[in-house]
Amino acid sequence: MTTADRLPPPTATPQDRVRRHLTVRGAVQGVGFRPFVYTLAEEFGLTGWVANDAHGVRTEVEGPAAAVDAFTAAIGTRAPPLAVVESVRPRPVPALNGGSGFTIRPSASSGAGRTLIPPDTATCDACLAELADPADRRHRHPFITCTHCGPRFTVVTGLPYDRPRTTMAGFPMCPDCAREYADPADRRFHAQPIACPSCGPRLALSRGPGDPGALHDGDALAEARRLLAEGAVVAVKGIGGYHLACDASDPTAVRTLRKRKNRGGKPFAVLADSLETVRRLARVDEAERELLTGPRKPVVLLRRHPAPSTDVAPGVAPGSPDLGVMLPYTPLHRLLLGLPGDPPGPPVLVMTSGNRSGEPIVTDDAEALIRLDGLADAWLRHDRPIHVPCDDSVVRICAGAELPVRRSRGYAPLPLALPLPVLPALAVGGDLKNTFCAADDRYAWLSAHVGDMDDLATLTAFAKATAHLTALTTVAPRLLVADRHPGYRSTQWARRTAEARGLPLRQVQHHHAHVASTMAEHGLDGAAPVIGVAFDGTGYGDDGAVWGGEVLIADYDGFQRFAHLRYAPLPGGDAAVRNPYRMALSHLRAAGLPWSDGLPCAAIAPPGERRLLERQLERGLNCVPTSSMGRLFDAVSSLAGVCHRVEYEAEAAMRLENAALAAEGTDGLRDDGRGRAYGFILGAEPDGPELPLTADPSPVLAAAAEDVLAGVPAPTVARRFHRAVTGLVRDVCAAARRRTGVGTVALTGGVFCNALLTEGCSAGLEEDGFTVLRHRKVPPNDGGLALGQLMVAARTKE
Repeated sequence: MTTADRLPPPTATPQDRVRRHLTVRGAVQGVGFRPFVYTLAEEFGLTGWVANDAHGVRTEVEGPAAAVDAFTAAIGTRAPPLAVVESVRPRPVPALNGGSGFTIRPSASSGAGRTLIPPDTATCDACLAELADPADRRHRHPFITCTHCGPRFTVVTGLPYDRPRTTMAGFPMCPDCAREYADPADRRFHAQPIACPSCGPRLALSRGPGDPGALHDGDALAEARRLLAEGAVVAVKGIGGYHLACDASDPTAVRTLRKRKNRGGKPFAVLADSLETVRRLARVDEAERELLTGPRKPVVLLRRHPAPSTDVAPGVAPGSPDLGVMLPYTPLHRLLLGLPGDPPGPPVLVMTSGNRSGEPIVTDDAEALIRLDGLADAWLRHDRPIHVPCDDSVVRICAGAELPVRRSRGYAPLPLALPLPVLPALAVGGDLKNTFCAADDRYAWLSAHVGDMDDLATLTAFAKATAHLTALTTVAPRLLVADRHPGYRSTQWARRTAEARGLPLRQVQHHHAHVASTMAEHGLDGAAPVIGVAFDGTGYGDDGAVWGGEVLIADYDGFQRFAHLRYAPLPGGDAAVRNPYRMALSHLRAAGLPWSDGLPCAAIAPPGERRLLERQLERGLNCVPTSSMGRLFDAVSSLAGVCHRVEYEAEAAMRLENAALAAEGTDGLRDDGRGRAYGFILGAEPDGPELPLTADPSPVLAAAAEDVLAGVPAPTVARRFHRAVTGLVRDVCAAARRRTGVGTVALTGGVFCNALLTEGCSAGLEEDGFTVLRHRKVPPNDGGLALGQLMVAARTKE
């Protein structure tokens, strides 16, 4: 904008004056939008008012027509950085030809409508500078915030967004804060979470329930830093829940936390004090740097340096070439890691969700003392309530683009624009990595990460979170949508709720929902189908089998199963998932291959179990057929000697990817010319229907077994297997295009969290002339399932 653009308009006669009412919709509450409108009106010399209401922000301005036009244009294009302006709807109103100045009116609390609450946002640079400035009255204040940063989603209790409708309602502003809050020139003008050491929340540190010697404020923080430096595990209350923290460089502390949390070998995420420290831990490209330092500050999965850093003990992420890293996103995190002049402390902290294995993240202080007892040595808490839990988001950069693994803090509850209108509906997702989705018309709101629906605490958290999100979005569901799996707890909850409310329930096939999710986030209207490659671990199939290696010709209205991985028995159900060697032996037997004692998967199985498993497979006892690509990854992981037993979901597949990354002398997943390629057989079943085609992994398993017996290293076997799967995807998509003419491919399902596979498939398919859709906004795993459920079940005709 030039200086001339900012000059006040010429004096107008009463006849030149116009008055205009504008309704601004979007994420426009809690982001400094009313102060922005106030300042903008003053810039253009306009009179009038601005207020929040249930629709968003309403304003009326009056002045010369040219100035009102300029104001109308600028309100959407010059909005504050955290704002998301969905629409600006102006309408003329009669000019008053009187009055002076511009005012911020109290919010209107009644009337139907919808506005968007922004997500919690990392502390801005201006607040960080004040936090470290001894001359500033908020020096070392753990709750420093302004209109551009801080908690929003986790503190709001109702709309319109004003302090009385947040968890800051119990903290009356002191005179200094009240003065800043009322000053249009101040950065905290109408910042609802505004506080200072005189009037804001307070820190407290205790050693357990009933600890009479609890420390407060600066003393509490100093003691927490001392305990962390000495190897203790400290429960730290953040924006969206508690974390369990320890010194990442201390092997004993890391081992203690892992044992107490029953974490197994699952990698921990870490919190680093600076980007410079992160660069000591891992490689950081420009896209990763932007994620680490941007306003969302998620956990970013980074490729570690070959030489390990002493800042992180080996037990933090054992056997993984990747490390999940985040930078401080709250002032309390910044203070825990230390300001200039503080006593030395750990530059990197393990920062993992404050919960017991399988339970949701803890948010309540009294509950934290009970549920985290035995896990933590001390509790660093504060007295600002958390209204809704919100775990950390996890992302990675894949082929130069963002790939969400878990979409939560910093992202939820920002809406996703839909390519077609939907009924007011609630889709409940799946049972693993659960998120749900509320939607109406052309917008959908995905929830924060809920977790695995395997205990009462998670189901309770799920019910509370659905009530909170539907209230904030004013979505009154006329339809519930769930997965077709009859045993899913999410489906059972939806069925009970639908019956109690008298609502219809629609159920959507798992992999169809995955494909629809990809289509929706790319804005496809469903007029043309796509080739949906849906690879995951488990999904209830229409024939009662466990699907998971599916290629569908799909749109929103339905799908045709074009191809799938050949069925193999899943011996013992969950027992085969927990013990990949069982899946390896099952696949070998299905391929007609012997269980040679020289194969790691056969050698690891106890002789008695091998005999029982053989009889079980012969008789088909408790052996549901599965086409799961995730289970094939598990099988090859054990066959190659990489992983035989798992302690967390997808561990065997992740370790197989890690092994493939360790293979030398290769260029991506292209054939390096140094060894034979593995390959699937793709064709119709003998004497069966023409479709679906079957991808038979027998040649892949035979070649891999031969390599293993010949002493070929596991990383080479892993790389060749990944190359085989990439080749299968290219072959089956080419076959689908020949038969149907469809040239767009959607890659989806949890297997495509594998960056090596995703990059290889994308590059190969694009080379073959396909348009490739990859997940960029929602996770490919079940964390994005609810979006696809909605698009299949809840669409309306325009």
